[in-house]
Amino acid sequence: MIYSLSQSVGDYLYDVFVTRFDLWLVFGLLAQLVFTARFLVQWLASEKAGRSVVPMAFWFLSIAGGTMTLVYGIQRREPVIIMGQVLSIFIYIRNVMLIFKNKTKQSESA
Repeated sequence: MIYSLSQSVGDYLYDVFVTRFDLWLVFGLLAQLVFTARFLVQWLASEKAGRSVVPMAFWFLSIAGGTMTLVYGIQRREPVIIMGQVLSIFIYIRNVMLIFKNKTKQSESA
């Protein structure tokens, strides 16, 4: 049973990462890497500050990684990826807009 399960998992991974390998897969993996990097940036900024912070780089990596993942989803015709990224990208952009708006208000009052 364990041998059969390991063989099935191996066959699946071979199909996903070798048989279906193309440049779009590389692009999709890069998109996921960019998207995941935002958590590393947030963690390092929080450790440096000694409290939880969300730096602007987090939002820019969210926009870049989300957009790349959306392009990948559109090219692969994956509705789950498309639906997951469309709304998220607008939320990331809106957060950046709110941050800039708040900074502008703070500089005007100073």
